[in-house]
Amino acid sequence: MPIEHLSPQDGPERIAEALARDGCAIVDRVLAPPRRAELEHELAPWISATPPGRDDFAGRRTRRTGGLVARSPLCRELIAHPLVLDAVKAVLHRATSFHLHLTQVIAIGPGEPAQPVHRDQWAFDFFPFPKGYEVQCNTIWALTDFSEENGATRVIPGSHRFDDKLQLSVADTEPAEMEAGGVLFYTGALYHGAGANRSQATRTGINLTYASSWLRQEENQYLSCPAEVARTLPTPLLRLMGYARGAYALGYVDDTRDPIEVLRPEAGVDDGLGQLERARDQLRVR
Repeated sequence: MPIEHLSPQDGPERIAEALARDGCAIVDRVLAPPRRAELEHELAPWISATPPGRDDFAGRRTRRTGGLVARSPLCRELIAHPLVLDAVKAVLHRATSFHLHLTQVIAIGPGEPAQPVHRDQWAFDFFPFPKGYEVQCNTIWALTDFSEENGATRVIPGSHRFDDKLQLSVADTEPAEMEAGGVLFYTGALYHGAGANRSQATRTGINLTYASSWLRQEENQYLSCPAEVARTLPTPLLRLMGYARGAYALGYVDDTRDPIEVLRPEAGVDDGLGQLERARDQLRVR
């Protein structure tokens, strides 16, 4: 099954439709070349300072650089990109709210073998979520071209509907090839894995993922981004990072205070525990 390619003009609804059907889609030409060059320049020192992985899953020739909210102002723009957030909201529509789950540059060096095929939602202690109940929506922004030769992410379209805990091989997958500036969207239930890099150059992408706010974040955003930096960030980004009351009553501080009130009192707070009306709506739907 081919991977559908869309344009930014197709909008978040088309992306969500493709993910509901196939579990993945590529949106081409989201990041303009000048902005991509700025990102590469901003991230280069952090990538160089990152040691390679220590096991076969992380990749012994792969550098995984996190903490991007604190380290990269330009990555903050990608995290809060309106097209992405609207698509994520449509994919994770069963949840009252969602939050940032992971930020990571993945730089796959020459000679790296293919990663084992897996589901990202296995990070939640291998809990068997019901088929069709998506709790995670992911993006990989291509900073370099993604080709079969240089280790493009390999996916199995439609596998988000497969049984859980299957042992699948690279032969079952196909490469998510795209030009630099494109974005691969895929759900947490999709079987996938990084491809083998048989080229002489490093394949680099930015993995930004989102999850229902009743699930723990893979990357601890509160420690990855120091409080002194967090206090300078806009409130919508802080809420996306987790400085919010998820669902109705998750994540408040002491006497049901809004986390923003603790971090930055002058920013103002919401009334009540959380999104009570939306939680009620969700209950009615179920």
